[in-house]
Amino acid sequence: MRSSQSPRPSAGATTGQSAAKKPVHRAPKGESSHEIRIIGGQWRRTRLKVIDKPGLRPTPDRVRETLFNWLGQDLTGWRCVDAFAGTGVLGLEAASRGAAQVLMVEQDAVLVRDLYQNITRLKAGMVNVQRGDGVAALTRLPVGSVDLVFIDPPFDGLLFEPALKAAAQAVPAGGWIYLEAPVKWTDEALAPLGLQCQRHLKAGAVHAHLLQRTA
Repeated sequence: MRSSQSPRPSAGATTGQSAAKKPVHRAPKGESSHEIRIIGGQWRRTRLKVIDKPGLRPTPDRVRETLFNWLGQDLTGWRCVDAFAGTGVLGLEAASRGAAQVLMVEQDAVLVRDLYQNITRLKAGMVNVQRGDGVAALTRLPVGSVDLVFIDPPFDGLLFEPALKAAAQAVPAGGWIYLEAPVKWTDEALAPLGLQCQRHLKAGAVHAHLLQRTA
């Protein structure tokens, strides 16, 4: 504790000169983190650490549970793309439920690192990670080559329409697209893209949609 009395200047010191302060060495702070859990399939109840980053919004447990109830829980043999992977929890839920192939696309290098770590921990050989732009990755996919696309881009961006357009080409007629957005997408907005909303859920500020590619 510092004394309230002023220290006496030592011999040779100039009166009024402030005492030199010793440098304070602070331990570097690590990245703050929290946990997410996989809620179904072979890795049910497995907890995974994820870092806290601005704008990163892992899909809540309740929404994921509802989504996979909509899809029928068993995704054996499905080919899936998590186009804006973030924590990767949507893609990992699909893999846990039997998906044969899951491609995760993410731009952030730190999040990509964490995705690799979690995949290694789970020994999830069916999951591949690609660093890059989600819309561009969807555009490069062969037409009708995947069964399910997860679209959960940053809410403050302009990626929703181009991502939906690219995803609609990536899935065949009858294929599925899961969309998280800050507003509800109407059938009038989806019809020009060849999509129809089959299920919708509002959870807080998030609108969850299960869309289907029409014939």
